[in-house]
Amino acid sequence: MGFVFGPVPSRRLGQSLGVDPLPLKVCNWNCVYCQLGRTIPLSNERREYFPRESILAEVREALDGQKPGAVDWVTLVGSGETTLHAGIGWLLRQIKSLTGIPVAVITNGSLLHLPEVREELRVADAVLASMDAGSRRLYRMINRPWPGLTYELLLQGLIAFRQEYRGRLWIEVMLMKGINDSEEALQKIADALEPIQPDQIHISVPSRPPAEPNIQRPDEEGLRRAKAILGSRAQVVCASGGAFDLSGYEDVTSAILAIITRHPMREEELRRTLERWSPGQVEEALRQLSASGAAQVVERCGERFWSAAACRYPSLRSR
Repeated sequence: MGFVFGPVPSRRLGQSLGVDPLPLKVCNWNCVYCQLGRTIPLSNERREYFPRESILAEVREALDGQKPGAVDWVTLVGSGETTLHAGIGWLLRQIKSLTGIPVAVITNGSLLHLPEVREELRVADAVLASMDAGSRRLYRMINRPWPGLTYELLLQGLIAFRQEYRGRLWIEVMLMKGINDSEEALQKIADALEPIQPDQIHISVPSRPPAEPNIQRPDEEGLRRAKAILGSRAQVVCASGGAFDLSGYEDVTSAILAIITRHPMREEELRRTLERWSPGQVEEALRQLSASGAAQVVERCGERFWSAAACRYPSLRSR
């Protein structure tokens, strides 16, 4: 399938059936921690990147093929910024008419200042947005947004959406060592979140290869500090231990590409996920994918990750 993937284990949504309405990597942010690498070029155009009817047809087929209880959430999550697809509201309404499974949208929140985007997302059962900085300076340093998408617009959009939205609003804070894990930086994030009043605050750490080579995970002291300062609604969200559903893939090469195109993975984790195939089959598939240029190995934090070749990860030497 081209638009639907999984179910995949999600840190926040259990077994999630993903719906990706975007090409890689259509985004209006260029986050230093992004698991899909750098955004080149930035894009802030809302349009129908893929036909909405084609996306919905795949969702319908995927839902029909799932056993009861196999999917906890249907999640619209783009290989970039999800709300850049202009048919997002239509897709949400149509998916909810197909199933009683709750539907979530993962977004950076940058376009919530637009009334039409807020209206489109109101039908979702949960909206998961980002807030990694409590100041203009750190926002531009961490998220590196499209010119014109100011920090003030991000805050205004989130506050307005909270006032209108009756579903669950969860805010993710991606914590990075030496960047936004200090007492001062965390207090500013807490102050920024106060008027937004999210239902939950999810403290995450980079668990997949960050775009920039100097990004490091916070230590335990940084995580404790974040939880204390961000308050009772905050929780540290760890990587999920669930399983990737690869039942729809007959060959190991297709299965690998289906995973790493949207979820770059540690080499050892990828091998465990592919245990239905023999180690020899997996080794040969990885060799062929690397040789053909369809996949790449990225080294971050002393670990090897497999990712789609189209994702752009600079090395320290190329900076």
